[in-house]
Amino acid sequence: MAQTRKAIAWIVGASSGIGAALALELARHDWRVVLSGRREELLEEVRTRLPDPSLGLVLPLDVVRIDTFESAAERLWQAWGPPDAVFLNAGIYEPLRDLRLDPTEFRRVWEVNYMGVVNGLAVLVPRMAQAVEIRRRQIFITSSLAGFRGLPQAEAYGPTKAALINLAEALRGRLESQGLELRVIAPGFVATPMTARNRFPMPFLISAEDAASRIRLALDGKRFLIAFPRPLSLIVRSLRFLPDRLYFALLRRLGAVGRSPASPR
Repeated sequence: MAQTRKAIAWIVGASSGIGAALALELARHDWRVVLSGRREELLEEVRTRLPDPSLGLVLPLDVVRIDTFESAAERLWQAWGPPDAVFLNAGIYEPLRDLRLDPTEFRRVWEVNYMGVVNGLAVLVPRMAQAVEIRRRQIFITSSLAGFRGLPQAEAYGPTKAALINLAEALRGRLESQGLELRVIAPGFVATPMTARNRFPMPFLISAEDAASRIRLALDGKRFLIAFPRPLSLIVRSLRFLPDRLYFALLRRLGAVGRSPASPR
């Protein structure tokens, strides 16, 4: 009897945080995982922590360089074939602690968080559209609850996450016609090296392992938006419907303006 093919997940941004935890979570549930990011030594360290390191494949890349994405995709298709699920999870966070707007810093965050996803989609969409041998082909974009409304001191980070949500909304219907499912992951505060830079109490903080478990459990679903934890998601998303005058008054009342950064994930 032919051996059942193990599902393949390609995780971009797998060296730490949610990406690394997701690799471990999926491998524990019999997925093969492809680990990508800039730091090969950290990716290898994650691979050695898998229940079976042979279930992991390390393919370093830099999301701001589309040629490295193309090279990694070529190597993956040759080694294992097309992935069942891809997680475009790479991102950086630079809190704006004062009002010195540095265009260079804003551009760097934009290039990684937004254009890094665009580069990934440019490489993946034509390839995965042809992967008819896979029953379900999913692409996940990691955004953030910070993308739903402007938050003080997340001026560089938040707009990139808002743009990703908008991009996914615009593309989803068109990709469905090619048999591809585009979905958005929007975490709140997750204990990662990224959020360790925050200098304020983070409500509803969860572990990276908890976040990875929630993502895995959502894989079989159909929801476009995977937002968690639920209490914080409901609060933040409801702010979109608050009139501007009340929203800005609320920020002032909470002391958010000019003091503490507010950037989930």
